[in-house]
Amino acid sequence: MNENLKTRDVCVRCLVAGRVQGVFFRASARHQAQQLGLTGYAKNLMDGRVEVVACGEVDAVEALRGWLSKGPENAQVSGVACEFMDYQDFSQFSVD
Repeated sequence: MNENLKTRDVCVRCLVAGRVQGVFFRASARHQAQQLGLTGYAKNLMDGRVEVVACGEVDAVEALRGWLSKGPENAQVSGVACEFMDYQDFSQFSVD
């Protein structure tokens, strides 16, 4: 398949609330995203939430969205709000 014809690639921006900072949430999200072949980033927000932008194949993005609702072992996720956004071509999945 021609890389330019991947029409099922999407990007989502998710805001994850709860006990999600200081529990390796961002590093764990990066690991999950890399396993799924996604690009984007995870970063802490000043209000205590974590912002995750994930881009790639729609099924992989959906799998990461499911993981975000649980997070790593020590996290306590109270809510995840995701919205689709314009596709962005990130080179990797980073932690900011």
